[in-house]
Amino acid sequence: MSQARLRLWSAVHRWTSLIATTLLLLTCVTGLPLIFHDEIEDWLDPPPARQQPAADAVAPALDALVARALAAHPGHVAVSLGFSRPAPGSTEPPTVVIATGPDPQAPFAQLRRHTFDLRDGTLLQLPPPRTGGFMDTVLELHKNLLAGLPGALLLGAMGLLLVASVVSGVVVYGPFMRKLRFGTVRAGRRARWLDLHNLVGIGIAAWLLVVGTTGAINTLHDPIAAHWRAEVLPQMTGPYRGLPPPGRIGSIDAAVATARAAAPGMEVQSVFLPGTNFATPHHFGVYLRGATPLSMRILKPALVDAATGTLSDIREMPWYVKALFVSQPLHFGDYGGLPMKWMWLVLDLLAIAVLVSGLYLWAVRRRRVAEVPPSRPRGESEAATEGSPSTWRMPKLLALCICAGLGVACVTTDAALKWAADLALAIPLAVVFWFVLRGLRR
Repeated sequence: MSQARLRLWSAVHRWTSLIATTLLLLTCVTGLPLIFHDEIEDWLDPPPARQQPAADAVAPALDALVARALAAHPGHVAVSLGFSRPAPGSTEPPTVVIATGPDPQAPFAQLRRHTFDLRDGTLLQLPPPRTGGFMDTVLELHKNLLAGLPGALLLGAMGLLLVASVVSGVVVYGPFMRKLRFGTVRAGRRARWLDLHNLVGIGIAAWLLVVGTTGAINTLHDPIAAHWRAEVLPQMTGPYRGLPPPGRIGSIDAAVATARAAAPGMEVQSVFLPGTNFATPHHFGVYLRGATPLSMRILKPALVDAATGTLSDIREMPWYVKALFVSQPLHFGDYGGLPMKWMWLVLDLLAIAVLVSGLYLWAVRRRRVAEVPPSRPRGESEAATEGSPSTWRMPKLLALCICAGLGVACVTTDAALKWAADLALAIPLAVVFWFVLRGLRR
């Protein structure tokens, strides 16, 4: 690499980092409690103890449960049903949350929710959902800076700057480290900060790329959902265009059975009643999911004729919707169980350390501190290499471990493979901490 190119990549790394640092620090800090969002919510509002159903209990019909929910709120209509299936080994019962409202397009705040145990139809007295509390505020800050879509798009741009910063940092890492062994932490205040910044940054670079890319994609949630409803959903209902809605809708149980028969091996995630946002005036919108940690986040829509109960259309989601579905678990790390959440917490803290150390190094450079690393690439001949194979051996291994851990955890429910995925993700953390502690002791 020529000296001019090295200077260009260094400038890209410096300025993309500086522009995004403030908002990236905010997202990292707000992301810390969100990693344990479910656990914090359960701690703030402990779920009530649930009795085991009687041995002769009969699973209730969904139509009967909807009728019970509507009886509690005269004048309401059914809006949606959301199903929760417990993970293998969990003591939680399978439940359905039935939302009702004054009309099919009622805003979220006007909906009333009723949670039933699917084993025997018991109405579960759950605490009302928290709105406007601490966790909701943190989530909105993390998603859109409390500024709606413009805030979300701004954060998406910061995510892309993070990706550019990581890529440019990896590019300049080779020339900088070509005379230093991996994990070297030299004496001197600025040199030590610089070496620790490089060590931690290259150690978690693969994770930063994943989180930055998926975070940028997640900020497009609302535009993607609106585009799908406006462009794809009408394509699935072409023959019904211009027809009046049915005078009476059929059975929800029959619609669910029809959708299940059309997608063997998948389970129902949610059902939207005719006239709601994710259905049509003529159809039930039944959304199915797979069985693996990743495929259960990728929904497949089925439209079932509300009058006849026959299948009108079922199709895969477009690639951009699938990209959004995949990005959500990969960004928050909530698909691999509690061990992965703890590692996500550590990785988030390391990302904060990289951002803070980078800001410190920039400030020191501006004050023209006299101490300059002697191995900084200078001159055309010194900058003509991108690093020897030994320079990249350990960073490649750490990146491979991170990718393997994230990938395996996505596609398996096997306990042994999940432990293997956790181990693969833990290796880079152990290596980084070993070299950091060794360097700090010097």
